[in-house]
Amino acid sequence: MKTQTGTGVPRHGARSGPWTSKAVVNGVLAVFSLYTLMPLTWLFVAATKDHGDLVGTGGFTFADFNLLDNLGDLFRHDDGVYGRWLFNSVLYFGLGCLASTFVSTAVGYAFDKYDFRHKEKVFGVVLLGVLVPSAVLVLPQYLLASKAGLDNTYGAVLVPLLVNPFGVYLARVFSEGHVPDEVVEAARMDGAGEGRVFRSVGLPMIAPGFVTLFLFTFTSSWNNFVLPLYMLSDDKLYPVTLGLAIWSKSSQQNPEFYMLTISGALVSILPLIIAFVCLQRFWRSGLTTGAVK
Repeated sequence: MKTQTGTGVPRHGARSGPWTSKAVVNGVLAVFSLYTLMPLTWLFVAATKDHGDLVGTGGFTFADFNLLDNLGDLFRHDDGVYGRWLFNSVLYFGLGCLASTFVSTAVGYAFDKYDFRHKEKVFGVVLLGVLVPSAVLVLPQYLLASKAGLDNTYGAVLVPLLVNPFGVYLARVFSEGHVPDEVVEAARMDGAGEGRVFRSVGLPMIAPGFVTLFLFTFTSSWNNFVLPLYMLSDDKLYPVTLGLAIWSKSSQQNPEFYMLTISGALVSILPLIIAFVCLQRFWRSGLTTGAVK
């Protein structure tokens, strides 16, 4: 019996092209993974050396293991100012981003579940905020904070984080995908108020999107440098990013700050790793919902 092969229709079991094979795809992914992990590997190796080994050995070559000594010097320097910076970063970009995520989720839920006059026009204005680079808004935000007496305070960094137009957009998408209108209507018919409906029905159902939005916000905000630079003048209020930048600049005159900067940079990425490892289950499910919508 002859095998029927139609024109343009590949036979069952025919080999795929070489550029679509699993080996090529995995090879490309391995190259990108290596490219991504090389800076982190260099940072870890460099943090285990003293200053002499750092300049006298290869970038990826281990020498005497001095990581614990370097970490001790890091947290003892200047009466433990690095620990204060780390606390400030957790306050600004941990609790601050959590509050920002909650506000964005509530607003996105409202845009999805409520009908009001000019709703889509208002939502369009919110989307316009996505197109404005955050660096452009720093100077107006500083002037507003100065008028309100918030400059050089925790509030100068925390308050701007609460406004996140992209977060509102994502929250509306997640609400449309996770929270059926029928469930909301059923809760209302059972006598639940709007706040109770959001707290007990909407928010639990949108939890994967909430975590995804939090991780997006947390990652982008943790690396924020420009906003604290404009808003803060007291070094005790600096986040880790700004403090490390000051140390890096000082290392040109004092080599001691070079090792402090490297050790501090290594410690500063740990909260990001911990957040992703602990929340990756919600992260994956949240991204799937966003992709479907």
